[in-house]
Amino acid sequence: MKLSIVATLYHSAPYLAEFHRRASEQARELVGEEFEIVLVNDGSPDDSLGLAVALTETDDHVVVVDLSRNFGHHKAMMTGLAQSRGERVFLIDVDLEEEPEYLGIFAAQMQNEPCDVVYGVQAQRKGGWVERWTGQWFYVLFRATTGLALPANAVTARLMTRRYVDALLRHEEREIFINGLWYITGFTQIPKPINKHNTSTTTYSLRKKLSLFVDSITSFSNAPLVGIFYTGLFISLSSIIYTIYLIFRWLFFSRPLIGWTSVMSSIWLIGGLIISFIGVVGIYLSKIFSETKRRPYTIVRQIYGK
Repeated sequence: MKLSIVATLYHSAPYLAEFHRRASEQARELVGEEFEIVLVNDGSPDDSLGLAVALTETDDHVVVVDLSRNFGHHKAMMTGLAQSRGERVFLIDVDLEEEPEYLGIFAAQMQNEPCDVVYGVQAQRKGGWVERWTGQWFYVLFRATTGLALPANAVTARLMTRRYVDALLRHEEREIFINGLWYITGFTQIPKPINKHNTSTTTYSLRKKLSLFVDSITSFSNAPLVGIFYTGLFISLSSIIYTIYLIFRWLFFSRPLIGWTSVMSSIWLIGGLIISFIGVVGIYLSKIFSETKRRPYTIVRQIYGK
């Protein structure tokens, strides 16, 4: 098997037929009939599974991996990569925001400049100014807290060699931030500027984006825990200095101190910091709890295909 095309299904019914046609055409131009299309149904609530299974009945190249429920985009992608068998693997989303024709462009780039990964980077990030601004600051904060310089505005579409995919699959954590895993796996990776279309409504709500941000930081850095230590140290030193000041004033001036408002404000401030710090520690403990249970990050209900 020379090529595997891997994609996930979630609200993908309107795009699946065209994606299959265009991806198949590109694969045949590149490797003839020695390819497969692995579609992972991530608990899609529409008719994506039924349409994908129908494709397996008419096209021997299509393999459908049906997950038992919705596990999330990143985990579904890792499952699809684990099911792939090709010497090269092309990962892409079904919604046609990234064109299947990029396969030929990436393959030419890989041939001209030997590497293990050619990945797409948005020439200009899609979306409104809020999405572009928050996306820009995500990469800044991630680099500041983890020390990892993730490629900014990288997309799902990427062509990978088998040895890179096998190395990527060696990561066994339950809570997956796949952009970070792509980066830390290493090998030679080359960016390719592309245009990402806006064909569908994003399924990443604000809550999911915030959750993804927290997961990304806590998965690759202990900076929040170190920050808690230094903040606590600063508060302790400030308290010691202020205590010395109070004793000095009582000994030499004997003036009653006023300022109950400031005292109460300080109590509320310290109380809030303590609660927030416990919350940060709790996030790390929850990740340890999740990892030690060693539950599978996805469960396959059935695999369709000839």
